[in-house]
Amino acid sequence: MKHCLNEKRVLLVISGGIAAYKCLDLIRKLREGGATVRCVLTNGGAQFVTPLSLSTLSGEPVYSDLWALKDGQKISHIALAQEADIVVVAPATANLMAKMANGIADDLASTVLLATDRPILIAPAMNFLMWKNAATQANVAVLKKRGMKFVGPESGMMACGSSGEGRMSEVADILGAVTLFFSAALPLNGMRALVTSGPTYEPIDPVRFIGNRSSGKQGYAIAAELARLGAETVLVTGPTALAPPVGVKVVQVETADEMFAACEAVARPDVAVFAAAVADWRPAKMSKEKLKKNMVAAPRIELVENRDILATFSAHGKKRPRLVIGFAAETCDMAVNAKEKFKRKKCDWIVANQVGKDKVFGKDDNEVMLMRLSSSGKINKAMWPRQSKEKVAEKLVGEVAAFFNKKL
Repeated sequence: MKHCLNEKRVLLVISGGIAAYKCLDLIRKLREGGATVRCVLTNGGAQFVTPLSLSTLSGEPVYSDLWALKDGQKISHIALAQEADIVVVAPATANLMAKMANGIADDLASTVLLATDRPILIAPAMNFLMWKNAATQANVAVLKKRGMKFVGPESGMMACGSSGEGRMSEVADILGAVTLFFSAALPLNGMRALVTSGPTYEPIDPVRFIGNRSSGKQGYAIAAELARLGAETVLVTGPTALAPPVGVKVVQVETADEMFAACEAVARPDVAVFAAAVADWRPAKMSKEKLKKNMVAAPRIELVENRDILATFSAHGKKRPRLVIGFAAETCDMAVNAKEKFKRKKCDWIVANQVGKDKVFGKDDNEVMLMRLSSSGKINKAMWPRQSKEKVAEKLVGEVAAFFNKKL
């Protein structure tokens, strides 16, 4: 599942500064988020990074010649200027910003920047004396007045050995500014989301535990989709083999108690999706040493009930999320058992699915039933066809977005 950068087109203009090397990592991170990246490289920029490095990481040709024809009959600067959702200038030298402010177009980069009507994000990089110069500050003021956005510069040690304001912002900050630009128009922008996922492991001794077969795939997909639609998302996850979703804060836990505490620590979310397969019970006492097989008799394990995370958050009073969604994993009589759980837990929606050794757990697809209360108090049920867990996540989060849009 991708993030809000999915299928976005970024034009990256790289000018001549030592910070150009950071753009290699920026390209990689943008593409990880699902964006397409094209690069325009100035002659100065080519002193620090090579066209081969940029094309290898971006998977696209690198553009540097104003007079070269690309893509058949399209002229490079016009095509590049129009075929982007955002233009990022990083590093932006004092020279390039001066050209931008004064409408000079004497190379491909400056011509593209003059020809584009797309949003422009500028990441300046220069010696602190150049940044402080009145001419540079006047140019910055002009560019800001025209609606161009800036990220940085930062204070710190320069390549020349001096220290001061002028360092290009770090990749994470530039990526954050690009993400913020695209997320501003998303339906869940400004909202906070909590998702739980995966199994919990309740220790019997230092090497054994009570657990379950949950892979965490459905919860991870939901967290990724919430983030893609603009929500600030925290994923509290039990042990899984999955990579963290892009744009999501991940909190790793093992036990149900740890998951409960991690959920409680999240500032009141607008929506909470409890997709984790939390163990209902845990051993009353964990052995400090490994239980040996050669004991006279098999050990008896006394179990105690874990706190019910879904029920607790559903009845959280003033701290209650505006929308609480539970999951019901059933091995039989799915609709009947899920309906009973829905009434008992007092959540707003419940997503029911049929699980078992060869069903859902660990698989890439899912077949679910969504239950929710109507305005009259009746439980409405909708059975969704079997589809990938990513598609289930898209459909569920689409319903979440529709719910909040109605509330606005």
